[in-house]
Amino acid sequence: MHTAMMMTPPDHDTPRPEWIENVTFDELQPGQGARLLRTLTPADIQAFAAVSGDTNPAHMNPEYAEDTAFHGVIAHGMWSGALISTLLGTRFPGPGTIYVEQVLHFSRPVRIGDTLAVSVTVTRKDEAKKLVELDCQVVNQRGERVLHGIARVLAPVRKLRIEHVRAPRIQLFDPEARFRELLALGQGIAPVRCAVVHPCDGGSLQGALDAARHGLIVPLLIGPEARIRRAAEEAGLTLEHAELIPAPHSHAAADMAADMAAAGDVGMLMKGSLHTDELLHAVLGRPALRTGRRMSHVFRFDVPTYSKPLLITDAALNIRPTLAEKVDIVQNAIDFAHILGIVEPKVALLSAVETVSPNLPSTLDAAALCKMADRGQIRGGVLDGPLAFDNAISAHAAQIKQIVSRVAGDADILAVPDLESGNMLAKQLEYLGGATASGLVLGARVPIALTSRADGPMSRVASALLGVLVASARNGARNTITD
Repeated sequence: MHTAMMMTPPDHDTPRPEWIENVTFDELQPGQGARLLRTLTPADIQAFAAVSGDTNPAHMNPEYAEDTAFHGVIAHGMWSGALISTLLGTRFPGPGTIYVEQVLHFSRPVRIGDTLAVSVTVTRKDEAKKLVELDCQVVNQRGERVLHGIARVLAPVRKLRIEHVRAPRIQLFDPEARFRELLALGQGIAPVRCAVVHPCDGGSLQGALDAARHGLIVPLLIGPEARIRRAAEEAGLTLEHAELIPAPHSHAAADMAADMAAAGDVGMLMKGSLHTDELLHAVLGRPALRTGRRMSHVFRFDVPTYSKPLLITDAALNIRPTLAEKVDIVQNAIDFAHILGIVEPKVALLSAVETVSPNLPSTLDAAALCKMADRGQIRGGVLDGPLAFDNAISAHAAQIKQIVSRVAGDADILAVPDLESGNMLAKQLEYLGGATASGLVLGARVPIALTSRADGPMSRVASALLGVLVASARNGARNTITD
């Protein structure tokens, strides 16, 4: 419902608001009309699909659309129709217009990049009913008519001049598209033999089998055979092409997997339905799997409101790391970022504030880590800290606080002070921010894909891919993580 508003003239320093003014029934005359222009973008198609729920592959799937009669992606037909509604409701006749009827005829498809000229022209007026009939035409940039029809509306009878209402901004985020981009990093890499440790529930089992189906891993399912087969049956999964290695319980499965990794029989490990501590204890108990680094966990997040993938470390393994342990944690993350194709990752060392304070040990550690990077004790990235979360990921927040930094507002890696803060941050991004997560344990001779019981199949496959990238780098196919 639109409401007339009276406003005092703005001050000279205040931007003048934009106004829209309607055309009343008495002012409308046959032959009178209006026009707008709009160019179709991929974001328009995605937004229309998100709002309407119409995910017809002719609009959303380029591969499918290529094989249709239109030979490419086309817009939803009603997207063009909605432009007529926009013109009628906001410009001509404008606020106060009520739709009664709309007849549409679709002549040609609308493709990404097409610029449409939408026009409406008054053809008839009904004085008694205050009804107006308008001819509607939609023409593309080549002069071809793509849509035409008749609209019948109740025109406004009262003059309105109101402030223009800005449309809400829609933040488009396509997890599947981001997932496909991530999978593309693994193209051309041979599948890695992977010990899947104690996959005795449907989620972990499906994650391993899905990763195999994507050509990422050759899974060796290690655990109680009867329980694994029962989990597969309950989840409707087939083990036809999977190798199953019996182990009586989770401890034995972890020991067996660690022995295979130490012997070089597998290139990575994947956690099943056992506790993380069980698996890592087995790994730490094999000297052949140790490196000169402390093991640490790295999350990789696709965040809808952030322009690029975001790495967070360590939110799963090291509870209260010391300064020396943070050196390894940061270096592990930097080397991992290199493998993901980030040439010079920007590392934000997080704290509650962006100034050094003796009362906040995390700020002292951040300052020390920055100086250590200056002296070459941490290599391959750009470090800055302490930084609060807002100015680490928001250039606007950093500008307000007058922080001049290559990292602030553009971080690739967030290094958290401790596990508690990191774990809460990671779960907030996932459950409140709509982010999709995958993760990996680094610092051992083989990568370890850690998954949670709450993780979905896409997250588990993504974690497997990260492990494959690291395993491949260790074999010399990509940049090598320094031991």
